[in-house]
Amino acid sequence: MEIDIGDDTDEETARAIATAISEHLGRSVEIVDEEAPNTREADWSGAGSVVTEREEQLRAEIEAIVSGGPERGHEKIADLGKVFVRDRLDMIFDTIEYEDGTFARQTDDELPADGLLTGVGTINDRTIAFTANDYTVKAGSLGQMGVEKVIRIEERAMEMGIPMLRLIDSTGARLDTAEREPGETHMGRYHGGKMFYNQCRLSGQVPQIGVLYGPDIAGSAYTPVFCDFLIMVADISGMAIASPRIVEAMTGESVDMDSLGGPEVHATQSGSADLVVPDEAAAAKAVRSLLSYLPQSYAEQPPTDESIPPRKNPNSLDAVIPEQPNKAYDVHETIDRLVDRASFFELMPRFAPEIVTGFARIDGRSVGVVANQPEHVSGAIFPDSADKAAGFVWTCDAYNIPLVYLCDTPGFMIGSAVEREGVLRKGRKLIYATSNAQVPKFCVIIRKAYGAGIYAMCGPSFGADATLALPSAEIAVMGPDAAVHALFGGQLEEMEDEAREQFIESAKAEYRNYIDINAQASKMQVDELLPAGDLREQLKARLAAFSTKQRSERPQHHGTVLF
Repeated sequence: MEIDIGDDTDEETARAIATAISEHLGRSVEIVDEEAPNTREADWSGAGSVVTEREEQLRAEIEAIVSGGPERGHEKIADLGKVFVRDRLDMIFDTIEYEDGTFARQTDDELPADGLLTGVGTINDRTIAFTANDYTVKAGSLGQMGVEKVIRIEERAMEMGIPMLRLIDSTGARLDTAEREPGETHMGRYHGGKMFYNQCRLSGQVPQIGVLYGPDIAGSAYTPVFCDFLIMVADISGMAIASPRIVEAMTGESVDMDSLGGPEVHATQSGSADLVVPDEAAAAKAVRSLLSYLPQSYAEQPPTDESIPPRKNPNSLDAVIPEQPNKAYDVHETIDRLVDRASFFELMPRFAPEIVTGFARIDGRSVGVVANQPEHVSGAIFPDSADKAAGFVWTCDAYNIPLVYLCDTPGFMIGSAVEREGVLRKGRKLIYATSNAQVPKFCVIIRKAYGAGIYAMCGPSFGADATLALPSAEIAVMGPDAAVHALFGGQLEEMEDEAREQFIESAKAEYRNYIDINAQASKMQVDELLPAGDLREQLKARLAAFSTKQRSERPQHHGTVLF
């Protein structure tokens, strides 16, 4: 029943009248105002709302589903020190806008939502798609409807052009026979394989961030490594192609999960983890921070922020660069004087530390920093560091993030060990990625730029939009020590110790005349030779100038060097 009380009655009185009429007649009463225009969002939650028994029953069913799995599942996550999946989502998102598939497998009380949540939420007013395993339901294992939900949200993220966040807490595919019909396999066109197919198609279209909260085993372990960025939570996460039990049964090797594929392994040896964080709160903070550097999709520009002065004085940059080309120093001292304060977000900090990669802001603009680290093996480029930097460069190019290379390297490492590790094959990846990246690219020669190292670090021939040199720069085919031995090796073998040392020092001094940066600048080998204290301002100006740089179509399907 609808009643119109009139304009002269205040809201509280109107509700009291409606309630009295409803009790007297024994039926629901709804207040309407035929004359008043609807100029704002109405509050329909009070008296006058008509809620049927059918709707109440459905809401009760939803409430039961969203509470997760059985009590023993909640007890298990408590024992493991994990957060319930919905609390996990609340830690990361400002708002969960909607979910899909709440009633998946509703006929089975043991499988609410089939153990997987998918939907869309907002973070800092940005729309983000998500998947999240519910570990209280069969240890987060993937069932048929869970797979279907993943496939659907992947395809919708692709259509909407929004980032995908994957909160992974799964033991892998659910293997019991109830999950499939006879003859049915995981490789069916619309089964498990489709998830990975979609994830590959999403690569480079929208950013994909994975957070790993538990052991992830077998085929499902490809989900985290197919993400653009992977964050692992210390103590509780891990991933491997087979469990320790299967490894021992098939190979005889006895190993625990942490040694097989724990955070330490993937942060320092495999290079599969971009970041390891101490707990779930730190993981939530890292996700939000990482997203702040990334656009919604490849078709958009990265977000900007207000410009903040660096953590350390840019005018003192030259003082932290040693005069001796082989003396160690921490390149973070350089970065801290160039980028906006507290904006450097380092990725893979413990893997191949001879090269430093990470996002930062300069004058509020997102940039990707690739820097040789003289503090570690003189900043030489090893197979792993080439691989690490290549992937980072390629990702920056995919998402329109300008690149700043800070070059201080003796070049690629030499020797039989690195040859066996594929220094040529992996080294070409970095040179290839640098060559093909079409975002604004700026090469800063801080100190050493020897051999093919300057190729990898975006030297003048590799599409740099500017090659900037500091007074400490040395550009050469090889360093003075190597050059003297290459040129005069035979003569040196015949000399006595004292004469030999004198000859070496004299030859090195002569060699340096040919690699004088002022002479090279006079021949336009670099675009600009500038005081170190001016570098931040130069980068600010050039980033602004090249913000309108356009991409060009290439007459090819794609290159043949894979990452």
